[in-house]
Amino acid sequence: MRRLRALLSGVATAALATAGLAAFAAQQASGASADATALSNRWYAAAPYLMPHDNNPPDAGAIMDASGLKAFQLAFILAPNGGGCSPTWDGTSPVSSDTAVASVISAIRAKGGDVSVSIGGYGGTKLGQTCSDAAATAAAYQQVITKYQLKAIDFDLEEPEYENTAAIAREIGAAKILQQNNPGLYVSVTTAGTADGTGWFGKQMLNEAKAQGFTPNNFSIMPFDGGFNGAAAQTSALTNFNAILRSTFGWDEATAYAHEGFSGMNGRSDTGEYFTQADFQTVLDFATGHHMDRFTFWSLNRDRQCTPPDNNGKTSGTCSSVAQSDWDFAKYSVKFAGVTPPTTTPPTTPPPTGSCTAAAWSSSAVYTGGNTVSYGGHTWKAKWWTQNETPGSTGEWGVWQDLGPC
Repeated sequence: MRRLRALLSGVATAALATAGLAAFAAQQASGASADATALSNRWYAAAPYLMPHDNNPPDAGAIMDASGLKAFQLAFILAPNGGGCSPTWDGTSPVSSDTAVASVISAIRAKGGDVSVSIGGYGGTKLGQTCSDAAATAAAYQQVITKYQLKAIDFDLEEPEYENTAAIAREIGAAKILQQNNPGLYVSVTTAGTADGTGWFGKQMLNEAKAQGFTPNNFSIMPFDGGFNGAAAQTSALTNFNAILRSTFGWDEATAYAHEGFSGMNGRSDTGEYFTQADFQTVLDFATGHHMDRFTFWSLNRDRQCTPPDNNGKTSGTCSSVAQSDWDFAKYSVKFAGVTPPTTTPPTTPPPTGSCTAAAWSSSAVYTGGNTVSYGGHTWKAKWWTQNETPGSTGEWGVWQDLGPC
């Protein structure tokens, strides 16, 4: 999928883990744990990924209103970019001092929803790579659980970490510790998918889980970026992965499906595969028909139409590159959770420019620093040379500076 101080001694690790659990228990006892917004496991199993700091984050409340979605998988928790064993968002924002993501979570909970938090992702440095052992890794993650009073957590184990057997052993060991120390915590483990189900490193991860006696709520694969085109290739991979789970853990078919999950990519994948709404419906039917435990996708940041809709054959982190209405793909997660989504959707085209005096933005035009355009009722100024970058598509770090409403 997409995107990381000194190591704790054994004594410090144990103290931190104990302190984290004590704080967690105190919050539970004081009623500060937002029990009123805790959801069923089915909702956490349906939570799509949302990057709160990157890829032009959409408003979670608007998605909830438009689609009926209640759960979000916030991504990603990584080790600090400079090294160390403390949790950060995207390697740059320490969890300990965070207020931005906490505000997003509070807004979601105020509307009756909740979140899971995802660890890892593609690229970056993971805590399993930098912490000294499983206990230290678990203590770092316990800080996240305690701060945000989480009921669910996702271990997204992929490149480059899942090639590091010691790091994976620490991640699996940490997941087991968290599962034991936080009763009722929903734990998913997500890894790469292949036509065979999962590759050599994914199978080694499953063997590590077996060796440690760890069973999460599900093991999910991501059947995209590996020669998958359409739903048939994905359901075939899910069938093959079921066989891997059976052979690894000695489960029968039904038990394996009950511990199996799907994590897709909506629209155009990184490698140019395409997954449409029809493909999502086919995989959803497969998942529900086989009583699978999880159905999610990467990502809500991408669950809106590009301009032009095909994004000129490019993959974007902020739109899907397929024709769609906003939050079309979120509605499949809602269906998996067992709730009928709203029938109405917000408009997918920007509002008219009204009194804007600058020329309308064009996907084919070339702009240089200082050029102004109108788009979505706002005036935008180019910071540097650009072509076919939609104003606002990459947030404040993009090429376009929002000068405000016309």
